[in-house]
Amino acid sequence: MQITAETPFKALIVPPPLFQATPDQTTRFYGVAKNPLQSTLKQSITCVGVGLHSGHTVRMTLHPAPVHHGVVFERIDCPGSKPIPARYDNVVCTRLSTVIAHADAPEIRVATIEHLMAALHANGIDNVRIEIDGPETPVLDGSAAEFDFLIQCAGTLQQDASRGIVEVLRPVHVEDANGAFAELRPARTGFALAMSIDFDVEAIGRQRHAMPLTVQRFRQEVSFCRTFVERKEIDALQKMGLARGGSLHNAIVVEGATVLNPAGLRHPKEFVRHKLMDAVGDLYLAGHTFKAGFMGHKSGHGLNNRLLRALFSSGENWRLVGDDALSHNLAHATA
Repeated sequence: MQITAETPFKALIVPPPLFQATPDQTTRFYGVAKNPLQSTLKQSITCVGVGLHSGHTVRMTLHPAPVHHGVVFERIDCPGSKPIPARYDNVVCTRLSTVIAHADAPEIRVATIEHLMAALHANGIDNVRIEIDGPETPVLDGSAAEFDFLIQCAGTLQQDASRGIVEVLRPVHVEDANGAFAELRPARTGFALAMSIDFDVEAIGRQRHAMPLTVQRFRQEVSFCRTFVERKEIDALQKMGLARGGSLHNAIVVEGATVLNPAGLRHPKEFVRHKLMDAVGDLYLAGHTFKAGFMGHKSGHGLNNRLLRALFSSGENWRLVGDDALSHNLAHATA
């Protein structure tokens, strides 16, 4: 199946009350069941679109993968290049997006992976091989909704191996000089996230959102929320070779108190919800989902990655539970 960047946005469903997930949602998507199983796709599926920063048309295909494979990208436009596991220690840049590369070939990169990673995380997809013929994933509508739609169309398949879950054992905190921070804390069950932002721009301002990570809550509350930028920043970004594929079709553009997109916002708190969605994707570069609570204030790709590096810097911070192979996707996790 193929979709394009012009595929229309699906209507939003009114979200349920906060933190009310059904037992089956909890079991499948963030691992409180005794033996949750790994999952992959039932079939391959393809999408075509432009890269947000490169502006180049790119074709990407998601393929089923065996147990313990993890999420792995392959640059098929670079014959002979090594596959790139989507893992925190393969992140080589966090300026405006999350960019990964293999340590042996840092010049061969895949950028802007966070929206796809968020959709894979929320849908509980542990194993997938991603073929891509360019340096950046397609932006589609600027959110994770179309990637979630792709996964629904491909279908999911449970596999004969238990799922690994990273249990956070003690608080881990990273922060910047401007007061931004990101933190993981122990939790009795599941994975819940809270994000707050504080922008001087009147159209954005201060916003906060929190939710447990289930696929239903992800779809209803954050998957459809688009990336955003100030109008005054666009020219500077394009002079640096960035945002060449951005448009009012795939990004929110604000100027002062005004949202310049003709159709306006999809939700009054679309800005903070997009930031929370980014965190769902960035944190999946742990190689597994979490039993933990995440809190972020003005946190972006850089802090999210620093948080994972801090977490895995000591074996006293975490343990991996449920995975038969223990550490297939957490190689290099400890110092």
